Amino acid sequence: MRKLAPLLSIIALFVAPPVQAQRYTGADGRLRVALVKQPFSPTGPSQGPSTMANGGIQKVLAGLGADVRVQEAALAPEEDKEYGGWKRLGMALGRFAEIVERNEREGFFTIGLLATCPSMPGLVAGLQHSGSTREPLRIGMLWLDAHADFNTPETTRSGSLGGMPVAVATGRALQGMRLDAHLDPPLADRYIVMGGVRLTDPLEQQMLDNSLIEQLSVDDIRNMTPAVFAELDRLSRITDKIYVHIDMDVLDPREVAGHVNKVPNGPSSEQLARLFEAIFSRYPKASAIGFATIPSTDEGGLSLAAVNRMIEGAVKGLKSREAHLSKSK
Repeated sequence: MRKLAPLLSIIALFVAPPVQAQRYTGADGRLRVALVKQPFSPTGPSQGPSTMANGGIQKVLAGLGADVRVQEAALAPEEDKEYGGWKRLGMALGRFAEIVERNEREGFFTIGLLATCPSMPGLVAGLQHSGSTREPLRIGMLWLDAHADFNTPETTRSGSLGGMPVAVATGRALQGMRLDAHLDPPLADRYIVMGGVRLTDPLEQQMLDNSLIEQLSVDDIRNMTPAVFAELDRLSRITDKIYVHIDMDVLDPREVAGHVNKVPNGPSSEQLARLFEAIFSRYPKASAIGFATIPSTDEGGLSLAAVNRMIEGAVKGLKSREAHLSKSK
């Protein structure tokens, strides 16, 4: 039987019905959007998600003709008592995944407003289990971050969980946290594309070099080069849904001056907004977007303006895509 397993897997690719592109428009023709706050971080709750939710984006989305609902992941009282920060985060991500899954099933486009990047496995898990059967979907991810976040407890210099979420999501570390987040099976390397990464630890880079994760440069992202769309075309062929993740530190430091992990030579929010408009208009499988780690200090409101600008770009693209799909019915 073991010898037949690879053959059966190949046959399943041809037998399994294709996943239909989710529609995010209601019967009244209005776009449906969910702003989902995930405030738990490895070190405790963050105000960042509420800052993003209440910073003008709801008015922007209303101006685009969208129906908007605001949700928040929360622990049950019994889960909030006796556990350390990492375990509580994992359980919160499970609650987050349930919200995302429900949004997908109800036709609401999820915009994740995330405390930190370790929220990512919960959002991906929600998409993974949003299909019409119990079979998990194949989720692709475009990871836009100045850092790869590919460390494990064995390779990390800092010991920070903030540097581990992609390793966790791919099954390289903290299996219990991944399962608490409902991400099962882990993401395959070939389903991940990283863009804008420009600072890694030595052992982290070694793991990346030995992985099947693809990379796009800052210039690729800035200029929307053919390499960007070649990778998105590839993800569209081999996955069922695509998630776009943004750590705010991917941006030019002038827009995230208060970020503790900012790195020189990032793209601007205007450039990313144009990219997101293109992605969500062209790719029916692009199904959610998430923003992590808005700086707590935001002189002049530049970081909040950047978030709003990028969300607006993504939703404009989605609106264009929905209009096109309606005409082609």
